[in-house]
Amino acid sequence: MSTSTTASVSTHILDTSLGRPAEGVPVQIAARAGRSAHEGQEGEWQALGGSATDADGRCKDLPVLPEGTTHVRLDFAVEPYFLKKQADAQQDAPANRDSGAGVFFPEVAITFAVVPGEHYHVPLLLNPFGYSVYRGS
Repeated sequence: MSTSTTASVSTHILDTSLGRPAEGVPVQIAARAGRSAHEGQEGEWQALGGSATDADGRCKDLPVLPEGTTHVRLDFAVEPYFLKKQADAQQDAPANRDSGAGVFFPEVAITFAVVPGEHYHVPLLLNPFGYSVYRGS
């Protein structure tokens, strides 16, 4: 819940290679604080905890940001998700096996500035060879 002294964050992941939500992706959140956004850039990161995406690709229970947060970092551990998708695909169609190149982006870290009282929804559009992120609503 957002108040005038804290910001709030939510996220979801869409696997654009499948056109479906990415379920089961671990997401960690960290924050740093300062009297201003500039000062916060020099602060230490405080790990707040995490969650995992549900069947809709959403993290509905990310920890609350502490008062004074100026920057937030979301860390998405996408490698296990893609390795599972690759294993499922190989089991379903063994003749179409990939070269075994693995995962190009094993994790995605998104850092952004926040203002107290604002809500930040940060969707991650993900595929095996790229990703995009934006401030949603």
